[in-house]
Amino acid sequence: MITLELKKVLQNFAQESGRITILTGAGISAESGIPTFRGPEGYWTMGSKEYRPQEMATYRMFIKTPDEVWKWYLYRISICGEAKPNPGHIALVEMENLFKNRFTLITQNVDNLHLRAGNSLTNTFQIHGNIFFKRCVNECSLKVYPIPPNLMGKREKSRALTDTERRSLQCPECGGPTRPHVLWFDEIYDEHYYRFNSSLKVAKETELLIVVGTSGTTNLPAQIAWEVKQYGGIIVDVNVENNPFSNLALTSKQGDFIKGPSSRILPHISQIFKM
Repeated sequence: MITLELKKVLQNFAQESGRITILTGAGISAESGIPTFRGPEGYWTMGSKEYRPQEMATYRMFIKTPDEVWKWYLYRISICGEAKPNPGHIALVEMENLFKNRFTLITQNVDNLHLRAGNSLTNTFQIHGNIFFKRCVNECSLKVYPIPPNLMGKREKSRALTDTERRSLQCPECGGPTRPHVLWFDEIYDEHYYRFNSSLKVAKETELLIVVGTSGTTNLPAQIAWEVKQYGGIIVDVNVENNPFSNLALTSKQGDFIKGPSSRILPHISQIFKM
């Protein structure tokens, strides 16, 4: 639970003018029923071989078997589309409404649940992309395009793409192939698509960082947390288990680790801010 000391820290922060940043990972989405896809749900069978997510979610695999990669992502879209924002997501919307331009949400999740809950696109940095969008493989444009509605329904893993679906996946500008708008394992962060520089800039200005449901296995989230600590910010980690971020929070100035589900803890934090 939230200690009296941390409660006072949060209340004092709310009365001041510092910047708050929220960094979310798969844990908050898992509470909406979305599997992490690093477990059994993420595996994909092609022929007689099973592929792990780290193999499917790569540019190399996409160039080799674009239809299979699109099938895998369309299946994931069908799961994400059925999920609903949980009380943790709603609490983050309340925090944005309270802190306004002092608030930034940095999310590793590609499931669109934060935006569906009501967080603004302006204050939400989707550093791994958004599974509900596509972009041109040939980069005829830097635009991203919504996945067409005819591709959004419940999907069986084994069903092949139809010709109509392939046409729906063509680039609206040049007619060429498109790819999911996500950061793959064999790619690097950039500013235009994944807000790399903006995230680090915000981290340096952050006085309170709340980390939610992530274990810090990817590069940019870890950099963000270290920047906040280096510049003297408070780090609070919310997670169901100990992880590198919880250790970082416990050694940061006035920081803490709150063990438990974010769908229960974040609404409590939101109420503390309003006191």
